[in-house]
Amino acid sequence: MGINLSNFLTSKSQNRILNQYQDLDHIDGLSISAVCAKLYKNTRDDLVMFYFREGANFASIYTQSKILSENIKWNLNQKPKKIFSLIINTRNANSFTGEQGYKSMQHIADIVSKQLTDKQKEDEDKPRVIKSKNIIFGCTGTIGEKYPEEKIRIKIPDLINNIKYTQNKYIWMKAALGIMTTDTQPKIAMEECKIGNVSVKIYGVAKGSGMIQPNMATTLGYIFTDAEISNEILKKLLKKNVENTFNAISCDGDTSTNDMISIFSTGKAKNSMVRSINDKKIKFFDESLNKVLLNLAKRVVADGEGASKFVTINVLNSKTEQDAKKIAFSVANSPLVKTAISGEDPNWGRIIMAIGKSNVEINLNRLSIKFGDLNIVNKGKIYHQYNETEAANYMQKSSIEITISIGKGKKNFTVYTMDLTKKYLEINSDYRS
Repeated sequence: MGINLSNFLTSKSQNRILNQYQDLDHIDGLSISAVCAKLYKNTRDDLVMFYFREGANFASIYTQSKILSENIKWNLNQKPKKIFSLIINTRNANSFTGEQGYKSMQHIADIVSKQLTDKQKEDEDKPRVIKSKNIIFGCTGTIGEKYPEEKIRIKIPDLINNIKYTQNKYIWMKAALGIMTTDTQPKIAMEECKIGNVSVKIYGVAKGSGMIQPNMATTLGYIFTDAEISNEILKKLLKKNVENTFNAISCDGDTSTNDMISIFSTGKAKNSMVRSINDKKIKFFDESLNKVLLNLAKRVVADGEGASKFVTINVLNSKTEQDAKKIAFSVANSPLVKTAISGEDPNWGRIIMAIGKSNVEINLNRLSIKFGDLNIVNKGKIYHQYNETEAANYMQKSSIEITISIGKGKKNFTVYTMDLTKKYLEINSDYRS
């Protein structure tokens, strides 16, 4: 688990080089820091801070699991108007840790708020008093292990001293690498657009590879913008745009106790006031936010544990979007479908099975299935020119698209998933070592 930026950039075998990623640069009002708290056996960054010097408006959506991690409980219990710091640790989920885990959040928040207040006095013309409630947390890693409070506490001075006031792609990559667990590559994305006549930036980082299927979002995803947008509107924009992005992916059908998607707005772009989610001036911001979220969501799927195939499942002509979603996830989460894709077997009968078990009403006489551009099933029957060899050749591609038309209406939904491989079993049978 010795992930660091130098190792990543020199990994010739995986052909992972810095210029393959978008050129994220500086967002005014945001500072970033990443350090090694020795949460892993090997030396790597595993503790990351995002610091908002003047505070940031924010919104978060959390897991719908009935078992919440202690950091999620902490975040939900704080009611600040602005956030001054987001701190993320890897290796430990702080889930099922009870009172000790929650108190650790309090202890760390107390220390961070005091030290950031001191830093405000050193660096700012108008220093602010930062309170514990202005600090929120992201945690990821193993469930049920005691939270490593002491290891994190002793690294807080380094974390704050290492704050970078100006970002570049290298710093963003360092942060993205610092929040990884079983991920094999960092996940960053960016878009730029205008609110009115003012240019704004939307940057994002995420981590996630396994335990991926949400009821709201998935994994850890953090979006940063210099736009000036209220908490209320940020919340509405985020909720709207996770539906066809982070709410449309599945690696293994499991929902974590720690899922968290957040957006932070520094307001430094000084755009004109946005009065509602329907305000015409944020049309392009809305679209760009969706692009960033979808980019990150797809990267999570593409980096799914042991994945060899990226799979797109389109369900068309459904009576309702919810029905289309049910069918798409039924196919996406079927172990039989996923293993067939892994084995490059065009076993379309497994897709028929998965459609049938979704409990959605189907017009069998109108049911059609395609692999890419290849017709497999047409109007409820195997396509008269179906060619097994052509279908098998298509399944050898690294990116597979399955399109299902059920002939009941006009609603559509797309889900992104991966195959199920022996590597997935290897990773998750040895996850904690």
